[in-house]
Amino acid sequence: MALSKFALCLWLCTSMFLVCTQIFSLELDPQTRALQEADRVISLPSQPPMQVLFQQYSGYVTVDKSNEKALFYWFFEATSKPAQKPLILWLNGGPGCSSVGSGAAQEIGPFLVKEGPTLKFNKYAWNKAANLLFLDSPAGVGFSYSNKSLNVQGDNITALDSYAFLQNWFKRFPQYKSHEFYIAGESYAGHYVPQLADVIFDENKKSAKENYINLKGFIIGNPFLDYETDRRGMYDYAWGHGLISDALYQSIKAKCDFSSQILTQECWDQIFKYNSLYEMIDMFSLYTPTCALNAPSSSGKKLAARSNTVRVSGLFHMIPSAGHDPCTANYATKYFNRPDVQQALHANVTNISRPYILCNSEVGNAWKNSTFSLLPTITKLINGGLRVWLFSGDTDGRLPVTSTRYTLNKLGLNIIEDWTPWYSHREVGGWTVTYEGLTFITVRGAGHQVPMFAPQQSLQIITHFLANKKLPSLAF
Repeated sequence: MALSKFALCLWLCTSMFLVCTQIFSLELDPQTRALQEADRVISLPSQPPMQVLFQQYSGYVTVDKSNEKALFYWFFEATSKPAQKPLILWLNGGPGCSSVGSGAAQEIGPFLVKEGPTLKFNKYAWNKAANLLFLDSPAGVGFSYSNKSLNVQGDNITALDSYAFLQNWFKRFPQYKSHEFYIAGESYAGHYVPQLADVIFDENKKSAKENYINLKGFIIGNPFLDYETDRRGMYDYAWGHGLISDALYQSIKAKCDFSSQILTQECWDQIFKYNSLYEMIDMFSLYTPTCALNAPSSSGKKLAARSNTVRVSGLFHMIPSAGHDPCTANYATKYFNRPDVQQALHANVTNISRPYILCNSEVGNAWKNSTFSLLPTITKLINGGLRVWLFSGDTDGRLPVTSTRYTLNKLGLNIIEDWTPWYSHREVGGWTVTYEGLTFITVRGAGHQVPMFAPQQSLQIITHFLANKKLPSLAF
């Protein structure tokens, strides 16, 4: 029977895709090809019944043999011409939150979880613009593990382990080694991203050619960059949006010195009053409803009372993360606990004792160091020629646009173009400020996880970032 026009077209597209994929991997040695094939994901449970014209891979990469430490990744080739597209590494924050369960499955990956749980195609997936790599980092997060203690986790070891992961991942996927490489993330990845970029930047100066990573820049959404300005901006934003009383706001301002790494008990007493907001509304997206279902197991729900003085870093990772839908986090938690999903992804091969959770509070509670300010690192990397963009959803109350604006003022860069609207088709998408060496973008109406609330705008942002082009200043 003659093929229909549609079937013929589908056959030709599939054939061309397979030919291009084969050409892309022709030079791989048999051992490397076998390692890649072992990680290839054939299909996912509840995957939409449509032709998938890109390859995906997932599995483990050992980063520390002595501590039996391995990090889990999920990689998607670009939807077209992967051999010609850059590579983006995406990192979620916490510390302790999964990039697989959050960034990949709820924000920018090609498959998004929905009620069921099941999967749907993401028409605004970032692998339309680049090859896309997600990493559960550090060990203890998502499906990543260490068979030894996790009580040495912190900013420094996370950056070093992520660098070791990249070196070993590129050995498994050498066809991507020369591609332009970018790092992206959100929230506490405001630490992870520039710290990893800094390690790569320094190591590239002394590495042999085979260890060189073609790092070009990084982009972070609603970033946690500077304890002083991030905290000060959070309370200013809350007061400005009518969330706290004048009396509580003035008390916080009077009793808290956020330039100090140690907060007094008087300050914490006021902060605990502010924290009651997290029990009432979604502070990560002020104007969306909360999920009627029970919240999934993630990071801690309440801040325990503390006496004497408390390190500033103690607060961040104990505040629960939130998503849109508003129940998407529940769907993701249930989906990645399915044995058939774990088998398809080559995950949980060591039978981790705990269930899969989006955010592991044990990792956050054991955090040993959290850099007070990333501004010196960012200044160094800007001066080193890296492209740096920050974007901020303007309805996030946890790491609000106010905080990031204070942080950028503290950074002290010269402004080239100030507070210009940018457009997503006919609508204003937000505003931009172009600094010498850095671009800042606000995303109108988006919460903490910008791609979840503004998927079309987020794809527009990453496409322009990769092309190093300004966002459109006129409607189109």
